Amino acid sequence: MCSWCWAFKSTWHKVLKELPSHINVYYLLGGLAPDNDLPMPLDTQKYIQDNWLKIQKNIPGTEFNYDFWTLNEPKRSTYLSCRAVIAAKKQHPDFEALMTEGIQKAYYLNALNPSNEDTLINIAQDIGLNEDLFKEDLKSSEVNDLLLDQIHTTKTMPISGFPSLVLVKESNLERINIDYLNSNYIINQIIT
Repeated sequence: MCSWCWAFKSTWHKVLKELPSHINVYYLLGGLAPDNDLPMPLDTQKYIQDNWLKIQKNIPGTEFNYDFWTLNEPKRSTYLSCRAVIAAKKQHPDFEALMTEGIQKAYYLNALNPSNEDTLINIAQDIGLNEDLFKEDLKSSEVNDLLLDQIHTTKTMPISGFPSLVLVKESNLERINIDYLNSNYIINQIIT
């Protein structure tokens, strides 16, 4: 999971409300960390916690539940969460955003581990997905291939991290600079 994506959520929602209707938005998953059952190294845990503190200092109102680090065995594994978003979208496009937000809230606010399948299944139930189909899709080679395709696509784009915004204009890819506190700055780049 991307802490900076969570921090960008409020501003991104403002951007979405202000975007002209002729602009289509597509989401791509970057993957971040492949499947792994090993505990997250302590230095990585510290790095992430330090990022949370930095985010809270620079982006007021961003919340994190630090109990996550004592209530769970953190793993450096995000592909399962990415596949959960794709599996949700397969049932209906509206579920893509609902699953993403559900995972973020589970992790950042409720101290639940998004690298655990049970956490993702509970989110699927909460947002109204067909649970059996979700479980099947979560483990399917089709969904995994879709994730790998998205990861590959992000690597061909003019980005260096997440969150990132890329505008496609007449087959040209233009990176949009992000300001975590100023939606107008982002909108102006898109519409000019």
